[in-house]
Amino acid sequence: MSSTLGTNYKISIFGESHGTAIGAVIDAPPPGLEIDMEQVLVQMARRAPDGKDGSTKRVEADTPHIQSGVLDRDGKCIATGAPLCVLIQNTNTRSSDYQNISHIARPAHADYTGYIHYHGYNDIRGGGHFSGRLTAPLVFAGAVARQALAKMGIRVCAHIASIGDVCDTPLDPCAIPAEISERLSQSGFPVLDEVQEKLMKNEIERARMDADSVGGIIECAVTGIPAGIGAPIFDALECKIAHAVLGVPAVKGIEFGAGFAITRMRGSAANDPMRMQGDQVVTTSNNNGGILGGITNGMPVIFRAAVKPTASIGLPQQSIDYVDKQEADLIIKGRHDACIVPRAVPVIEAAAAVAILDEIMAEGKYE
Repeated sequence: MSSTLGTNYKISIFGESHGTAIGAVIDAPPPGLEIDMEQVLVQMARRAPDGKDGSTKRVEADTPHIQSGVLDRDGKCIATGAPLCVLIQNTNTRSSDYQNISHIARPAHADYTGYIHYHGYNDIRGGGHFSGRLTAPLVFAGAVARQALAKMGIRVCAHIASIGDVCDTPLDPCAIPAEISERLSQSGFPVLDEVQEKLMKNEIERARMDADSVGGIIECAVTGIPAGIGAPIFDALECKIAHAVLGVPAVKGIEFGAGFAITRMRGSAANDPMRMQGDQVVTTSNNNGGILGGITNGMPVIFRAAVKPTASIGLPQQSIDYVDKQEADLIIKGRHDACIVPRAVPVIEAAAAVAILDEIMAEGKYE
């Protein structure tokens, strides 16, 4: 099903942007896993809008309410191994903003494609089930997954590699210190270079003042993952991660390691020389992103996701009325982000964590 991901750590996401609630069923976290709800809330807060730095003025608490799958043991939240169901209430909807576009397609939105696919029954308010609002339960599922991975020494972190033409310092693809990983995975605007953070925020503000939007690139790293995770051909770990990441609304591309830049190298530069570090095999470069033949080689798994500019902008646009089959002018109302990249960082981390935990559990290697 299109709203379900995974086989052993399987998540099913439900709800609409302006419905009563959104949520997910996770089947199932490892039994006995202690879920630190404070850390879950940190990740939820990173994704949630705060009305600042060009984010939408629609501010939701995004408080997750667990309905099943856990028990309270001495004040600790423990996974039972049964399906975990979580609900997140929608408390700040304003559906009237969408009355003027009930059958006028918003360019770069799924209004028209959803209308065709669902025979006119799709919910267009706030994007309905296509909305980025549905990433909140994904972040919850990822927050639980990353806690399970942490017990194996596996960390997931990401930063804003670029917004528009403003670029952050890249991650070291061979060695990412734990303190940097921890700092990035707790930040609401994760960058390595604070000077670039200010320039990025200026870029977002210029787009907002122009009633426009801007996109960017998110670079993600998974460290501590052992060699041997994954499979060849269609079950390659890249395929599993890409499947999850490309399911995030507004993501239009993904590349691993050096990505497309590897095509401009010769083999002598693109190949990652191998050596021994004690009893561990390491490489002196990481152009292949920590994955060879679809299987991890023990180096950090590195990938980048391209996030398009927010589709809802304040400028007049040319569109069509898909009921009357006529061209139409469109002005979008409502509350929208000038740039969704900062809020998408924990979503990309969550997608990676879900995909990797699912693969590790599928191989029976979860410890």
